[in-house]
Amino acid sequence: MSKLVAPHGGKGLVCCLLEGAELAAEQKKAEGLKKIEISGRAKGDLIMMGCGGFSPLNGFMKKADWKGVCESFLMADGTFWPVPVTLDVDEDVKVGDEIALVRKGEAYATMKIEEVYEMTDDDKKWECEKVFKGEGEESADDVFWKVALEDHPGVKMVMAQKKFNIAGPVKVLSEGEYPEQYKGVYLRPAETRAAFEEKGWSIVSALQLRNPMHRSHEFLAKISIEVCDGCLIHSLIGNLKPGDIPADVRVKAIDTLVEKYFVKDNVIQAGYPLDMRYAGPREGLLHATFRQNYGVNRMLIGRDHAGVGDFYGLFEAQEIFDKIPYATEACPEPGKALLCQPMKIDWTFYCYKCDGMASLRTCPHNKEERVILSGTKLRKALSDGAEVVDHFGREEVLVILRAYYEGLTEKVEVKMQGAASGDAM
Repeated sequence: MSKLVAPHGGKGLVCCLLEGAELAAEQKKAEGLKKIEISGRAKGDLIMMGCGGFSPLNGFMKKADWKGVCESFLMADGTFWPVPVTLDVDEDVKVGDEIALVRKGEAYATMKIEEVYEMTDDDKKWECEKVFKGEGEESADDVFWKVALEDHPGVKMVMAQKKFNIAGPVKVLSEGEYPEQYKGVYLRPAETRAAFEEKGWSIVSALQLRNPMHRSHEFLAKISIEVCDGCLIHSLIGNLKPGDIPADVRVKAIDTLVEKYFVKDNVIQAGYPLDMRYAGPREGLLHATFRQNYGVNRMLIGRDHAGVGDFYGLFEAQEIFDKIPYATEACPEPGKALLCQPMKIDWTFYCYKCDGMASLRTCPHNKEERVILSGTKLRKALSDGAEVVDHFGREEVLVILRAYYEGLTEKVEVKMQGAASGDAM
């Protein structure tokens, strides 16, 4: 019997990806179906449904699920889920239709529509307020909406969605470019679980990455390795916002860091195909939810996890784990509760006086003695061609990142907010 945490939802890994003769037959069938163009976000969601990363989901959410998730973190059947997984359309479709879901000419899935529901601007606004509005500086209603449509990529994405959502089970036909482009890094939940089992791990941590891995990330991973059997360094390899560093560059940088600064038997690098939603605390919960499917039961949550700008409190993504349904043993069906627990780490930095990495819990010195580390701050320095402060990142990694920035013909402005700059410390 496996010692790893069970997949989320109590149904094992729910994998919607077809294979062999069944796949060939469905691909042929898809050629004759009405084709619906989907977003990059929906493509990533489909691939996660295909590989089992979104277990127990087997399709896009109905209205009752969407409402329950937004309002109380629970789908209609009582399963915990923190962020809506929906599919928007403006085409003329109806319940009972079978359609092909395509992205840039490639069919990613077929779907039988079980529900069509309208999403008014008020519905979208309500979703944004429930999912994206935190308790940080920009959280008051008037301030939130004043800046969100300009500066919050998740809000802009939802408000730009089409008029209707459609729901129903899917049959996934493709994992896109990921198996080939990220060979050995794109790992399905069954593959990470097999790797953990082979290593004899049972208590597994995960480090979420969308930025290059700097010294703070390295420190977080190593803290977790000290108290867990091993750590999954799990990078987002889907789409990011303009100005973020692409996945292939980040993967190369992580490879270098793992090679030179980690005991390799205690760490696995992998990637997953989602787009960022920039939902801050809610996205921290999503990261824990689908990491459970990968076999992880300890999710590293540090400062401003999955944040954007100053929309969220610095440790709001930690605090939300104490507020969700089934945070205790109250769940009537334990399989429907979130079993992956947060590993909460305070603000980390390099301290000259301590002569090493430290946190607010361990370092007694003042701000002037500390090198404040953040992915945004690193990208800002590299984008501007500025010198990167000593002890910010490993030199082997900085060489890779500088080469990437030197090769850019057009640079995107990187905005600095309080959390990234260290002003909030």
